[in-house]
Amino acid sequence: MAASRKSRASGPPPPSTTLVLDNGADTIKAGFVTADKTDTPRIIPNCLARDRHKKIYVGSELDKCRDFGEIAFRRPVEKGYIVNWEAQKEIWDREFFDDKAPQPCDPSETRLVLTEQPNSLPALQTHCDQMVFEEFGFASYYRGIGPAFNAYRDIQSIFHTPRNPNTPISIPAEVLLLIDSGYSHTTVTPLLQGRPLHPAIRRLDVGGRLLTNYLTRLLSLRHFDMRSETYIANEMKESVCYVSLDFAGDLEKTWKGTRGERRDDYLSGAGIARDYVLPDSHTTFHGVVREYQPGVSGRAARKAGVSTEDVLTLRNERFAVPELLFSPSDIGIREPGLADVVMQSLATLPVGLWPGLLANIVVVGGNARLENFIQRLQMELLQRVPDECVVRVARPEDPVVSTWLGAANFARHEHVERLAVTKQEYDEYGAGWVARKFAAGLGVDG
Repeated sequence: MAASRKSRASGPPPPSTTLVLDNGADTIKAGFVTADKTDTPRIIPNCLARDRHKKIYVGSELDKCRDFGEIAFRRPVEKGYIVNWEAQKEIWDREFFDDKAPQPCDPSETRLVLTEQPNSLPALQTHCDQMVFEEFGFASYYRGIGPAFNAYRDIQSIFHTPRNPNTPISIPAEVLLLIDSGYSHTTVTPLLQGRPLHPAIRRLDVGGRLLTNYLTRLLSLRHFDMRSETYIANEMKESVCYVSLDFAGDLEKTWKGTRGERRDDYLSGAGIARDYVLPDSHTTFHGVVREYQPGVSGRAARKAGVSTEDVLTLRNERFAVPELLFSPSDIGIREPGLADVVMQSLATLPVGLWPGLLANIVVVGGNARLENFIQRLQMELLQRVPDECVVRVARPEDPVVSTWLGAANFARHEHVERLAVTKQEYDEYGAGWVARKFAAGLGVDG
């Protein structure tokens, strides 16, 4: 009996391969990590889709779709949390475990590093742990807060900070304020030596999904009925929208004027208006952005026979939609803007931490790719913080996969051996013990 207990305590050697999954609401970022190699992550649509011809697409099969009109989506992640494991399992099986999976994986010989959003419900966390071990049978597993993994990246290289090449890189980063603006929402997470400061985490319920739905509503009121064309509207948002550095000024330039008035800025487009050619699903499958051409664009040109294309002219929609990140009250959402959310987060922390956090603000997630996002956030924070504080805001080269790259670095760091749980430990101690271990994290000794 004693020998048996000793053998169980020692356990099998840790897996040599780690599957890193950044399981987002819009896309999954997935790739394998070994001791000497890190894969380039694949970006997989995290959805089941059905087109107007009733054909079903699972995960990356969506890349084969050629008609995105009236396409319907079923997403396993709502508000950042996995709530539909039936759909999530179907996507994971298709991508990793089926005979023809693009990234074949043997879970019995693989460690899983999985991201989650801050402040997840314990019931959802326990269900996730049960699925990982009981349904998929991974040999080892760690579930961690997504924003915290970014601390395992070389943060000063993101800021292009000059330094001595002989100086060792500090991983995890000593202090970092991570803003993750994704599909479901935007979170502000202060990190100290890789640990999230939970009382200071704040969430803004404005994300890519809300922005796309708002653009869809504006287009449906002003141009065509786009309510069933959210995929096309999302592509349009990613192609043409930008964050305005002078919202009132840009609004004035795109104002049509009173009835009968002919404003030069409006007629010429003022450098803001863009034409967006909608796909016809026969010869073109994605929209095209081009410079505004007065008299050649819009429904009038189509009626006159000048053009056979469906063209939308976008004016203040380009910047009014992303403005919701900084002013949600524009559409009646009773929440502060992003800069105020950052200040709310800082207000819960000692003032002595403010200079380090404000000088190391990193923005990740799909919305970080919006033009002028970083400049606008920095501009608004400078108006709110004490004069002696330096504010630096940066984004990685590809903010969408930044969390995955941080998690991949974590998978090769010594911390993963301390934090990961084996299937043997799960079977012996149960789901409650696993949840407590993940919640405790690195503890206070680092």
